[in-house]
Amino acid sequence: MSDYVKDVLWSPNSSASSLVESLKNVGFQSIHLGKGADIVYKMKKENAKIILSFPSNLVTTGLRGFFAQLISLGFVDMVVTTAGSIEEDIMKAIGERFYITRFEADDIDLYEKGYNRIGNLYITTDSYMKLEGFMHRVLEEIYKERKHMATCDLLWEIGKRLNDKNSILRQAYLKKVPIFCPAIADGAIGFHLFMLKQDHKDFIVDVIDDFGRMISYLTYDDKKGLIALGGGVSKHYALLATLINGGTDYAVYITTSSEYSGSLSGATTNEGKSWGKISSDADSITIRGDATILFPLMMFNVLDRLHKEGEIQY
Repeated sequence: MSDYVKDVLWSPNSSASSLVESLKNVGFQSIHLGKGADIVYKMKKENAKIILSFPSNLVTTGLRGFFAQLISLGFVDMVVTTAGSIEEDIMKAIGERFYITRFEADDIDLYEKGYNRIGNLYITTDSYMKLEGFMHRVLEEIYKERKHMATCDLLWEIGKRLNDKNSILRQAYLKKVPIFCPAIADGAIGFHLFMLKQDHKDFIVDVIDDFGRMISYLTYDDKKGLIALGGGVSKHYALLATLINGGTDYAVYITTSSEYSGSLSGATTNEGKSWGKISSDADSITIRGDATILFPLMMFNVLDRLHKEGEIQY
């Protein structure tokens, strides 16, 4: 027999975690969010290798430190993201701040003042200039030690040189969690790598080597879990890793995109089963909505449960 709808009610002891528990019986996407929390909880309890994928716009937001915290807590085994995530993590790590504006901001006025808008946030052009100075120095240092490396090794080398506990790159280096960035050239960091290569023709960042690392990091016998926020290349690359190794056993997608466009960003977990990216008997769910709201709600619930059981040490 199916469960029944229950009213969600506030009490003085309410928390984000208890709210998600209540949402499991409210209806519509609330039920999907609750199921997503249960699936992520199972991933960890079943010792699955957990892949977290996200696009750069989420690192622009305050989720950046939370991603780093999940790595530091040992919750994440592999990260797949895009070039913007790398450069924005570095900018924040070297002391730059991102600012809140409006979705309806005057973009011509922002441009003239040297501000670059992402939704209702902006990054100053000056922050990109400071990134350029940092990258020039760090890449020259790395080149002296290594001239040919996979992207994931390059990102560890950068993380090694950062001093910020809320940095994704720093925590990935400390925990030896690989970060795969298949579109490393698609951003400011791609320009910095290009400029280094003009001076050092033997410098190579080998994205094909990353592909081999990605394949060998997972095996057919591993239990595999995927948390995919948004879509694009980061989501597809993560799914490709699981496809080659038998499909993922657990999958939670959070996206604002629609499946009716035929895009990978909008594709559901069910569609992923038609490709073998998600195993036919996988425990999976697609949650429609803004990851800046839904992801922390879901994960606070999961972390609270695991912490009470002694599975997560804070």
